[in-house]
Amino acid sequence: MAKLTSTHGGNIREAAQLLGIDPALLVDFSANINPLGMPEPLKEALIAQIGVAERYPDVEYQRLHQQLAAHHDVPAAWILAGNGETESIYTLAQGLQPQRAMLVTPGFAEYRRALAQVGCQIREFSLCEEEGWQLTERILPALTAELDCLFLCTPNNPTGLYPDASLLAAIVERCRALSITLVVDEAFLDFLPDEPGLIPQLGNNPHVWVLRSLTKFYAIPGLRLGYLLNSDADAVARMRQRQMPWSINAFAALAGEMVLQDRAYQQATWQWLAQERDSLLTQLRGFSGLTVWEGRANYLFLRCNVLGLDLQQALLTRHVLIRSCGNYPGLDGRYYRVAIRSREENARLCQALNEVFSGTGPVA
Repeated sequence: MAKLTSTHGGNIREAAQLLGIDPALLVDFSANINPLGMPEPLKEALIAQIGVAERYPDVEYQRLHQQLAAHHDVPAAWILAGNGETESIYTLAQGLQPQRAMLVTPGFAEYRRALAQVGCQIREFSLCEEEGWQLTERILPALTAELDCLFLCTPNNPTGLYPDASLLAAIVERCRALSITLVVDEAFLDFLPDEPGLIPQLGNNPHVWVLRSLTKFYAIPGLRLGYLLNSDADAVARMRQRQMPWSINAFAALAGEMVLQDRAYQQATWQWLAQERDSLLTQLRGFSGLTVWEGRANYLFLRCNVLGLDLQQALLTRHVLIRSCGNYPGLDGRYYRVAIRSREENARLCQALNEVFSGTGPVA
């Protein structure tokens, strides 16, 4: 069977095509989307307000920005929403025009692609397995005056690990002292209810930009909605000038106006994740062929220890799709990422893994 060519998770169309099956028959563990699905009140609102598609959205998305501002208790002028967080990454790269940036590897591929488009030289800071793939104080002396930008992902993608708060504070201070713009991607932070992230500290740190996503936590990846924040309103306004008009469709804007107020959905998500993450982690660690790291996000990072086994392909024949991390800088084909899904779906993953490691044949 040919290998998947997609550089991101969630491409069930390609995976199903390789198998010659209906995509609905696949269980997708490759994309880190909340398995509770879209909040029901939002689903009802989208259906009830289908007529919004018949007119242009507000080009300034005033209500959306006001809701985001109220949620984070910051001025609306500090926020710029976009067509998914990925658009915000590219908007930042175009607006900042950094010359020498540092990327932590392994990390999300779109930082590198966005920086390459503006001709930025990239220096890598490599996480290592000997340190449990965790970001450590080793990064501080690596931040030098030659750099003008640092991208961090907290929790990191694909490891799911979150750095110590004191280390984050030290990075913020060192970047300030060296005039390094710090871009912090908090796309998965909503899954960590006890972590405030850096938004509360933006007022005193105009050199810090924060990226956020609503698509993962609220299960609306098809709508595409993310945003960036910075305490320099003039700098945010300059970013807005670089953004394409009407980049957010009316349904995505409506979603952003509604979901942040859905406390019941948020609580249900945190309760689900607290239960299922520990359960799946324990089950995965029961396989001698795997090494699994205790991430804090809604996905787990693992290494397959069976020599020559392509775990993604082996599971795909059992109609289970996981994310290969072999295309992340600093990793190879032994490393994978699996989303945490419902109890039943997690059981199916573990059953498929048991078949792979016990030599049982694939499903028909």
